[in-house]
Amino acid sequence: MPKGFIGKVRLGARLMQYDDPKFWRAGAISTTVVMAIALGMLTVDSLEAITPGGSHVPPYSVINRHIGYVYNGRLGRDMPVIGADEPLFGKPVTETEAAAFMERGKLVIQSRSCINCHTFMGNGAYYAPDLTKAWLDPAWDTWMAITGADTKEEAMVRFLMAPEQYATWLRKMPNLGISRDEAVATVAYLKWLSSIDTNGFPIHFGRPQTSR
Repeated sequence: MPKGFIGKVRLGARLMQYDDPKFWRAGAISTTVVMAIALGMLTVDSLEAITPGGSHVPPYSVINRHIGYVYNGRLGRDMPVIGADEPLFGKPVTETEAAAFMERGKLVIQSRSCINCHTFMGNGAYYAPDLTKAWLDPAWDTWMAITGADTKEEAMVRFLMAPEQYATWLRKMPNLGISRDEAVATVAYLKWLSSIDTNGFPIHFGRPQTSR
């Protein structure tokens, strides 16, 4: 190696030593710029996926449709499947009306601190059932008989309004003073939540597990 090149690197037409702060400053700046661009691209891609109407999150008006949950052999996980028309309480809503349901439903969940006992999208507690896919829980078929409701959504509303009347577990949900309008909005929110592709979370939801 020619004399004078040891411990140095060529930048353009001049030489700069490795211990020169300018060399490391230039490296840090260029790395920061590259990572900022990459982060920006990933952020845009993620926002597209998680925004209602995106690739993973259906629009709020999906509450007008039937929502199923089917195992996808190619992907190796369960996925929500949007089916035929099936509006809540038999009454279709517009996107604006559905958005209003979502806003009120989220406020109910936040104001009653539901996350202190339940789990949503992996966040929360495990004292009470995970509500990420609550709308799809096959147990609601039984709850229709327990509450005397004709539909799943009506059974959910009646339970939310007076959970102490339908206590079937040792861990009882307290009466949180939820009005009917609040309960309807919460059920709408839970139905929309169940339509989100959560990459198979929670795993094996709604299917009994047996030991091998």
